Amino acid sequence: MSHWNRCHGRCSILVCPYRAQHRGTRGMAVSWRSWLANEGVKHLCLVIWLSLNVLLFWKTFVLYNQGPEYYYIHRMLGLALCLSRASASVLNFNCGLILLPMCRTLLAYLRGSQKVPSRRTRRLLDKSRTFHITCGVTICIFSGVHVAAHLVNALNFSVNYSEDFIELNAARYQNEDPRKLLFTTVPGLTGVCMVLVLFLMVTASTYAIRVSNYDIFWYTHNLFFVFYMLLLLHVSGGLLKYQTNVQTHPPGCINSSRTQSQDIFLPEYLSENFHGPLPEGFSKPEERNQKTFVKICLEEPRFQAHFPQTWLWISGPLCLYCAERLYRCIRSNKPVTIISVISHPSDVMEIRMVKENFKARPGQYVILHCPSVSALENHPFTLTMCPTETKATFGVHLKVVGDWTERLRDLLLPPSNQDSEILPFIRSRSYPKLYIDGPFGSPFEESLNYEVSLCIAGGIGVTPFASILNTLLDGWKPYKLRRLYFIWVCRDIQSFQWFADLLCMLHNKLWQENRPDYVNIQLYLSQTDGIQTIIGEKYNTLNSRLFIGRPRWKLLFDEIAKCNRGKTVGVFCCGPSSISKTLHSLSNQSNSYGTKFEYNKESFS
Repeated sequence: MSHWNRCHGRCSILVCPYRAQHRGTRGMAVSWRSWLANEGVKHLCLVIWLSLNVLLFWKTFVLYNQGPEYYYIHRMLGLALCLSRASASVLNFNCGLILLPMCRTLLAYLRGSQKVPSRRTRRLLDKSRTFHITCGVTICIFSGVHVAAHLVNALNFSVNYSEDFIELNAARYQNEDPRKLLFTTVPGLTGVCMVLVLFLMVTASTYAIRVSNYDIFWYTHNLFFVFYMLLLLHVSGGLLKYQTNVQTHPPGCINSSRTQSQDIFLPEYLSENFHGPLPEGFSKPEERNQKTFVKICLEEPRFQAHFPQTWLWISGPLCLYCAERLYRCIRSNKPVTIISVISHPSDVMEIRMVKENFKARPGQYVILHCPSVSALENHPFTLTMCPTETKATFGVHLKVVGDWTERLRDLLLPPSNQDSEILPFIRSRSYPKLYIDGPFGSPFEESLNYEVSLCIAGGIGVTPFASILNTLLDGWKPYKLRRLYFIWVCRDIQSFQWFADLLCMLHNKLWQENRPDYVNIQLYLSQTDGIQTIIGEKYNTLNSRLFIGRPRWKLLFDEIAKCNRGKTVGVFCCGPSSISKTLHSLSNQSNSYGTKFEYNKESFS
């Protein structure tokens, strides 16, 4: 049995698995409102994006299928022409959009400025990584359609070689090997190269490769620049051509020596110009009652390659992204000054540093780059301590779990048998150069903008909340937040020592200010082997809030809803996906107290 230490200073909560829960029509209404708050706007944007893709595909398909200027090229290539051009329109659209979620500095600016005053709209920025992945999947699917259609086009160019309209041909002669069109033309060769680059990027982006070897993911994903250069070359080949003189040469018109285009009575025209039997399908004028009219050609058809339009779609986002990368490169070209490096239990290392004119908000993250570890590779880490007006120091906590963090630890920390060691700056210790890029926005910036927030951390996932707790330690009155529920789940007891001092200082400060109910702390130890208390007399406050086992999420949500009737509670999670899915589901469920839960999740973009 577990309990909350305080709830609004008046609720004594006992979590009982047999407690009955009331569900009524009011709860259903709350569930619907919660779903709208959490998912409604996101789904609306998804519908708009899907509609634009469908509209682009359909309009382009119809244009190439029925447009008079594409009559002859469509007669040569057939349905594959329509599919290739329609899929190309979708690819152009998404190749431009996929870069926008990666403009981290722009997103951080929009999140922190008053340009986006609505919290619900700002929460859409948290889906930037999801939108990036969605665009990537769409590019993969329609690339498959595009490639398949162009393979058929290459075959049709060879088989349906036109002797009448030489300009229209991509093949040099009839029945030319289609593979020559793929490997000897600019569109064909660049298309093959783009498929290979896209294959490398997609396969290296899978979860298994990202977890097992992040380096492969990082290096292959940066091939996007090669992909876009190939894309701009790909559209410059001009193999597909349209007719430019539709007015003087209507598609399917009949050649004549007459001097102007005019409507004529087809059987009469054929009788005058054809001696002997009429062409199949036509009869003499007196044998037909229905008149059939045709257009007379004034000149031979002229064909021209389309002016490339891909750059119209991607030039804006690509220039914006390149400008942002240049700005970030200039901003991060000066290394930080490392103040101290602290070795914590359970393979966690803390780096405290300063940098001139560096400013950040609680919940933001930075990207660390150490040339001594890797010339190109870098990784995002959440700030656990933000600079303030009175102190310039900021810091991050790193869990040593891969090659990059292991090499960085070896450079920053000398071999030691001690569990914890602090290396002050005053010691004669030479640190490698360390650069930071950022800060960048994250969902946890919103935690201080709710009146009530529920923050749930799993293991090292506590780092986003550490900067928020540090900010509250400096002063909580300037913020809208008036109650914070903090739940931290760890596998071993030593992990709680990462921020045990911070939690104790914040607890003591709030007691001194007569606000003990401002922060409700609950710590869970999921594994019961070995020591089950945090060692140290000063941690008795935390030990009284330490429970063995896993939280009963459903009951905890119900009790929080009861203590915050009619309010909106911001739910913030950084931890394993299993916990995240459970909390997301509970945030959308109904309750009988009129309480809405808005779910937020950390996601590095």
